[in-house]
Amino acid sequence: MQKKKNLIFVSLDTVRADVAYSGKFEAIERLRNAGVTFLNTISSSPLTPVSHSTVFTGLQPFNHGVRHLFKEQINKDVPVLAEILKSEGYKTGAIVSCPGMNRWYGFSRGFDHYDDEIPLLDDGSDPLQTVDVKKRGTALKRAEVVIDRAIQWISKNKNEHPFFAFLHFFDAHWPYEAPKKFAGDNVYEEEVAYSAHHFGLFMKRMEEMNLLLNTTVVCFSDHGEDLDGMYPNDKGGEKLGHPEELGHGCLLYDQTQKVVLIIKDSSLKEGINIEEQVRLVDIMPTTLELLDIQKSDFSFDGVSILPVIDGEKLNLPAYSETFYPEEQTAATGGKFSETRNKKSIRIKNSEKIITHLSSDYIEVYDLKQDPNEIKNIF
Repeated sequence: MQKKKNLIFVSLDTVRADVAYSGKFEAIERLRNAGVTFLNTISSSPLTPVSHSTVFTGLQPFNHGVRHLFKEQINKDVPVLAEILKSEGYKTGAIVSCPGMNRWYGFSRGFDHYDDEIPLLDDGSDPLQTVDVKKRGTALKRAEVVIDRAIQWISKNKNEHPFFAFLHFFDAHWPYEAPKKFAGDNVYEEEVAYSAHHFGLFMKRMEEMNLLLNTTVVCFSDHGEDLDGMYPNDKGGEKLGHPEELGHGCLLYDQTQKVVLIIKDSSLKEGINIEEQVRLVDIMPTTLELLDIQKSDFSFDGVSILPVIDGEKLNLPAYSETFYPEEQTAATGGKFSETRNKKSIRIKNSEKIITHLSSDYIEVYDLKQDPNEIKNIF
């Protein structure tokens, strides 16, 4: 009887899809050549804990319960992926690297080993207690530590059970100070290159241990980054008219909402690109289908996107939300009080509608004619 497939999840936190797919990063290109790249994947939120909760539950924020940076935990009655896999006999381990993945949120449920150790901030305070996304970003576990600990855990657990390993890389988050440079074109891409380099070393080690053939690999990012004019679609910062957008959190444009999704599995075609729009909320049901785990026992907002690979049109509308503006306004004593919470719907890679809550302001963009979302046609 064939052993159940192993599963590796890799989160490239804060990595824009256009940057990841630029061809500049060898490890990402190698994975793309071996798997399926979903070019238009939409995140449910530009915040790490909200977006990852969606990935690990297959539910939108209004159903899994995490909607702010630090107010809620995953609903106790919602099963998470690690719990499901543990019930199927998997050994489960995670190495995460930022405050937004702390076990407080409920991410550790179902994991035999959950390493969420990170340093205190420079002033000695707990990074989990601040809603300043830039300040939180200075407390992280670097990529080389993530892969070293992940390799140790996998080496110890690879033989007795199928395993589920989750690796979370936080290097691409502000402050963009990569310890070493690996061919990035700017300070942000240097950080992406840094984490991609170490991800490549990890994958090489998995290959040396003969683990990749019977392992499903799912690589994604939770949200992107608005970089104050480094890229043509940026809108954040004083000079671009959105001083409230400090990288990510307040806006729902594609620079933060279009994210990475690459899936490698022995049953899938290699080296293909999928144009059709999919969502991070679809990862959970898709993964369970790849692992041949009965999905009918669970309720998801997402669907399996495997039919898309064979050319089927699913026409999945992509929902996103952010309630970070209210947190930021409170934390800054009302500095950005004119900024509103937002919800958006993105339709068929062709149209996006953004509503500003508690306001009559609505944005509508024709993504075919205006991919950078410059002209509000409403």
